[in-house]
Amino acid sequence: MQASRQLSWVTLVLVVVLPATVCGAQSDAVQDAKQPYSSAMAIASRPASDQQFAERNSRYKIGAGDSFEISFELTPEFNQTAVTVQPDGFITLRGIGDLKVDGQTVPELKESLKTAYGRILNDPIISVVLKDFEKPYFMADGQVGRPGKYDLRGSVTLTQAIAMAGGFTDTAKHSQVLLFRRVSDQWMQAKIINVKKMEKAGVLNEDPVIHPGDMVFVPKNAYSKIKPFIPTSSIGTYIRPY
Repeated sequence: MQASRQLSWVTLVLVVVLPATVCGAQSDAVQDAKQPYSSAMAIASRPASDQQFAERNSRYKIGAGDSFEISFELTPEFNQTAVTVQPDGFITLRGIGDLKVDGQTVPELKESLKTAYGRILNDPIISVVLKDFEKPYFMADGQVGRPGKYDLRGSVTLTQAIAMAGGFTDTAKHSQVLLFRRVSDQWMQAKIINVKKMEKAGVLNEDPVIHPGDMVFVPKNAYSKIKPFIPTSSIGTYIRPY
């Protein structure tokens, strides 16, 4: 896997004396711990570089519940101050009727309106101003204090996003945080980020900036996977902290 060659891995050291059955459970648990990474990379459209994801068109796309204002420079009688996108993706236009606009950017919407009104007006000049729309957000899941959906206001980095979501839990694997980003309508890209190494080295200039729609996933560390199989009353353990 190319992503694993690009990013360093932190090794969990476990010094124990275990019965053969416990060791077998440990091996199975460690294999389970690796599953999120292989699954994540399987859906990636192409390998992520060390520094950045692939770029994509970031223009906002209109969706159900959004509303906007339509103004006609030469024919103000067709102006509409509050046009709302219905759940089926259609809007109702004065003098035209229904028009499907779901998934269009504002420039695409203006062209659709010009085409629709071109049937009854000669070369209409139309402007569109968004009034209410889905605010930028990111998702945080896995081993964070408060998984969920968060508003994205201004510039927010990965470590700041984790802090907003309540920080790492005791079972978090700091060295293999997954950042998912949609790079097209069909594909998402995944990158593994060693937050532990980045913070320890103090190289926060490598802290990636969160984009609208990104998802941060913090997996469990290997010890949390095997802990249920360890009889703590009969063995001693040493864990290198994550």
